[in-house]
Amino acid sequence: MAERVECVVVGAGAIGLAIARHLAMRGREVLVLERHDAIGAEVSSRNSEVVHAGIHYPADSLKARLCVAGRRRLYEFCAGHGVAHRRIGKLVVATTEEELGILDDIRTAAHRNGVTDVDYATPERVRELEPAVRCAGALISPSTGIVDSHGFMLALQGDAEDHGAVVAFLSRLVRGAVDADGFRLDIETGDAASPRESLTLECGVLVNSAGLGAQEVARGLSGLPAGSVPPLHLARGCYFTMSGASPFRHLIYPAPDRASLGIHVTLDIGGQTRFGPDVEWIDAIDYDVDPARGRAFYAAVRRYYPDLPDGVLQPGYAGIRPKIQAPGEAAADFVIQGPRSHGVPGLVNLFGMESPGLTAALAVAEHVSRLLETRTAGKDRAWP
Repeated sequence: MAERVECVVVGAGAIGLAIARHLAMRGREVLVLERHDAIGAEVSSRNSEVVHAGIHYPADSLKARLCVAGRRRLYEFCAGHGVAHRRIGKLVVATTEEELGILDDIRTAAHRNGVTDVDYATPERVRELEPAVRCAGALISPSTGIVDSHGFMLALQGDAEDHGAVVAFLSRLVRGAVDADGFRLDIETGDAASPRESLTLECGVLVNSAGLGAQEVARGLSGLPAGSVPPLHLARGCYFTMSGASPFRHLIYPAPDRASLGIHVTLDIGGQTRFGPDVEWIDAIDYDVDPARGRAFYAAVRRYYPDLPDGVLQPGYAGIRPKIQAPGEAAADFVIQGPRSHGVPGLVNLFGMESPGLTAALAVAEHVSRLLETRTAGKDRAWP
């Protein structure tokens, strides 16, 4: 007979770990399946580590609501768990007079989303805050910050495990099927360096938080309507680091376009400056950073930091965002499907969980719990 567990979460990134923590702290038996040998090996560890305020997203979208709620919870969580973070603030700069209208739109959206501390800054005020930045005007977002993403995930894992959750590394969900008692899952364990083994597991609740692999997991689930799985488009974003002392004290963002927040300045917890990400649509997972892309970085950054010296940018790292919109389309909202959406009791699928997913993780976990209408051992059970 197959082993049975109450809840299975697929994916040990920030969102998967937050969901596992939330369920475990409410008395659920939780197993996390992670195909890599460490937590956060993909999207969660290859980003800007920015705590977003929630100013760029359409009103009442999941991104807006979960980012704003998640940001508050994230700051509280980090303070309570000793996770390194800094509320350093962000400037969104218009480099031309024509871009000032974009700032108006962002400020209106921010206030509509409840982020009412966002306001205008004149070029003179910007020079006081950031002498190296040149612009026609800016917005200041004081509640934007940075976080040690790995420290955050370790704290989530620790809380989850303290409440009985188990994280199984090198464990890939190969396929599954919906049955009368929940789900029957075929799992492969091990990697190229160790013998691979197969096992079958049954569960009453399945949460697909597999990030880049979410569509693959969903398509391998017999009994889930195929039309409920959106397409996956891979968008690689490269980062370049800058040697020497940083000239910045805040995060600096250019005025965004329809699909990207642009090549911006971020500072890590150690104070190192990095620029990125750019956007490159790719067909397969590939984290290589082409040094030649640095030429476009110099041009983009010098629009707001004209004194960027030659030769100071080095290839840093790349991340891949699991986008559900095609190239050229406007940024899509998170897609978080519960039983009422796809008709499968006890199943939640999360698609397109890119930025601001790190910021929103704790709020996403609460949202997933609310969506769940599940059965345990064949009996309906209420969820907090």
